[in-house]
Amino acid sequence: VQLQASGGGLAQAGGSLRLSCAASGRTFSKYTMGWFRRAPGKEQEFVAGISWSGATTYNTNSVKGRFTISRDNAKNTVYLQMGSLKPEDTAVYYCTQSQADYDDNYDPRTLYWGEGTQVTVSS
Repeated sequence: VQLQASGGGLAQAGGSLRLSCAASGRTFSKYTMGWFRRAPGKEQEFVAGISWSGATTYNTNSVKGRFTISRDNAKNTVYLQMGSLKPEDTAVYYCTQSQADYDDNYDPRTLYWGEGTQVTVSS
């Protein structure tokens, strides 16, 4: 399994960024996808998740109404549209994929992880 995240960078507070994660190695549409982040000096945090079909999505409270997760199973890609960015959104963002198929959970121990992409939000 390979997960390649892109789209990170520098944004101003109130701005937007869109992260993408291209997956390869197995049938993308069978697996739950997610985004986690780790800010400097903080614990790793679940940000958003989406079921294999895209029918169900989850967001952590701190990003509700600002971030939207989506997927394109034809392109083997999951997206995280981030809006109304805040300096506290600054972190390395990681794309994840469930190890088991049709498994709608986000326990970090049961996921594959990609390389992170840095998001920095200036005030």
